[in-house]
Amino acid sequence: MIGIWDYVPIMVEIDDLDRELLRHMQMDASLSMDDLADRVALSRNACWRRIKQMETAGIIQGRRLKIDPAALGLGLSVIVLIRTNAHTAEWVDQFQRAVDAIPEILGAHRMTGDLDYVLRLRVSDVADYDRVYQRLIRRVNVSDISASFVMEDLKDTTILPTHRR
Repeated sequence: MIGIWDYVPIMVEIDDLDRELLRHMQMDASLSMDDLADRVALSRNACWRRIKQMETAGIIQGRRLKIDPAALGLGLSVIVLIRTNAHTAEWVDQFQRAVDAIPEILGAHRMTGDLDYVLRLRVSDVADYDRVYQRLIRRVNVSDISASFVMEDLKDTTILPTHRR
């Protein structure tokens, strides 16, 4: 299993048609192959081949469903800031296992600067966050941990810009 620290993207040259396909697929992954082909003016087979090539290259890494977190009772978004005095491979492995074992942790990022790690969580309320916090600190030692609760999402997307710069 590839961990969050192990992923190395494969750099493959993609053209404007590939970018257009990616843009449409990010907006609506349920589009049929015929609909995608029509939107980018390709034959169904040519469209399918391009998508398969991007999947094989790791550019397309799956197709996911976007769910309203509040509908699942996960209306509170939390940003957790972590500092550690341990910078050993063993600690990182232990931290990786802890992050993987806690489904409420949606994102985990190793940082430069004053912080070591930033986590992004979805929980039902502050008490639910405290339960996640307790599970995390039982699994891994941290020097400092603090949380900020998101008051309002101004923008929260997984859609990447596909245009050239």
